Amino acid sequence: MADLNVPESLVGLVFVSHSVEIASGLVTLARQMAPNVALVAAGGRDDDGIGTSFDKIAAGITEADRGGGVVLLCDLGSAILTAETALDFLDDEVRARVRIADAPLVEGGVAAAVAAEIGGDLAAVLAAAQSAQGGGSAPAESDSPEPSGTASTGEAARPVSRTVTLRNRDGLHARPAADFVKLASGFDAEVTVNGKDAHSLLGIMSLGLTRGMSVEISGPDERSRAAVDALADLVETGFGEE
Repeated sequence: MADLNVPESLVGLVFVSHSVEIASGLVTLARQMAPNVALVAAGGRDDDGIGTSFDKIAAGITEADRGGGVVLLCDLGSAILTAETALDFLDDEVRARVRIADAPLVEGGVAAAVAAEIGGDLAAVLAAAQSAQGGGSAPAESDSPEPSGTASTGEAARPVSRTVTLRNRDGLHARPAADFVKLASGFDAEVTVNGKDAHSLLGIMSLGLTRGMSVEISGPDERSRAAVDALADLVETGFGEE
C-alpha cells in the first residue's frame, strides 16, 4: 500500500513483478530512501500466484497517482505487456501522466524513488530509472562555458575539494547514499564524489565505498564550495549511523 500522507506534487511509483514478494520487498527497500513517495506493489496474479495482474496494475496506478504522475517499473517482458494493456484502459488525462520505464526493476526502482523524493518531475524520475541501464553515471563532465569573471581576467577557475574518511560500519550503502544525493540536490552546483556525479545515486553506489575509505568531494570552482563543505560534513558525521 502507498503511504497515506504523500505530498501531492511527488511522482508515484508502481513496481510490477511476477512475484508478490519481489514487488512488496522492493517497496520496503525503496521506502527506506523515499518515505514521502507513493510506492505501490503490483506483484503476482489476482490470486497472488506467479504472474501479473491487469487489475493490480490498474489499481496501483490509481493509488500512486497524486497528480504529479506515475512511473511503472516491470521485471519481465510479459509484465510490460500487461502494464501497457492497463495503460490503454486509462482515461486520456491519466494516461498522459503515466510512463513505463525501460529499466531494471531493482536498480531503476531505487534510483527513481530517490529522484521522486527530492521532487523530480515525471521526466526526471523516468530518466533516473532509465539511467540504471548503464549501471550508474559516468564521471561528471562539464561542457558549460567558462564561468563569468574568469574569462575576462584570463585566470582559470580554481577547483575546490575536501577529502574525508567514510566512518559508516556498513559503508556507503543505499540509505546514506540516498541522503547524500538528497543533500546534493539542494545545491545548484556541480559536485563529484571520487569522480562520480554527486547527484547520481547509482553512480555513487557503484564506487563501492566501504568503511575507512577516502571520499574526495570536489567542485570546479568557488561556487561549489558550500555544496562540497556540506557534503563532506555529512560524511564526517557518519550519516547518523554511529
